[in-house]
Amino acid sequence: MINYKKSYPLAGETILVTRAASANSQFREMLETKGGIVLEFPALVIKPPSTWQKLDQAIANLTEYDWLILTSANGVEYFFQRLYHLGKDKNDLHTIKIAVVGTTTEQYLQQYDLKADFIPPDFIADSLVKNFPEKLSQQKILFPRVESGGREILVQELSQKGAKITEIPAYQSGCPDFIDETAWDAIRNEVISIITFASSKTVKNFYDLVTKAIIDHPHLNIHSLLKDVTIASIGPQTSLTCQELLKRVDIEAKEYTLEGLVNAIITFVA
Repeated sequence: MINYKKSYPLAGETILVTRAASANSQFREMLETKGGIVLEFPALVIKPPSTWQKLDQAIANLTEYDWLILTSANGVEYFFQRLYHLGKDKNDLHTIKIAVVGTTTEQYLQQYDLKADFIPPDFIADSLVKNFPEKLSQQKILFPRVESGGREILVQELSQKGAKITEIPAYQSGCPDFIDETAWDAIRNEVISIITFASSKTVKNFYDLVTKAIIDHPHLNIHSLLKDVTIASIGPQTSLTCQELLKRVDIEAKEYTLEGLVNAIITFVA
């Protein structure tokens, strides 16, 4: 006899996902496979950088770099899209080593038939510096990243260790112009049982979108709307932003990945 609760531990939970719409499919599938009902509240919009000039120049001079660092699926996607657009392919990376942060980033890299030379043991950028496999002094590092709003700690720590790091805007992430009406109705009608955040930026944008939405509803505030909703965070930095803006966090993943977040939610509701 099938143990329904064991097979579908998230049955009965309505989970709000706040990632960019273009990045939701994998996470949504993970949650639905475990029995959860998933609603999407896109709190990020991902688009090309304001100019391709710097990235194009870096790709034209790949042989000048020792390492390519990729810290997100978006970084992988936009870097390789541009690489192929310029008539190059993975073979043009044969002189450069690749470091990635996180299993999701590694999975996206594998889609281009490439394997990372280094993945830090903890899935956060800070761990990359601490565990880097080579002496960082004088290493020439190419770092395609979000155009603005990303954490600066990785660049600072690499530079302090003597690395020569070239930051290149590879994509932009911004706040959507409008709130998703279906998700907004679900929040107001207390349908949501769990809300998930996979980055600090999604917390900030969610807060901004909801704050704007309740301007015409003076009897509402964001904390009363979420009072019975479990807040789930992918890791320490995201949790800090939850504490700052939402005043609490109920679940934090032990492994800072989407799979780790799913497992943490399952453990919490069990």
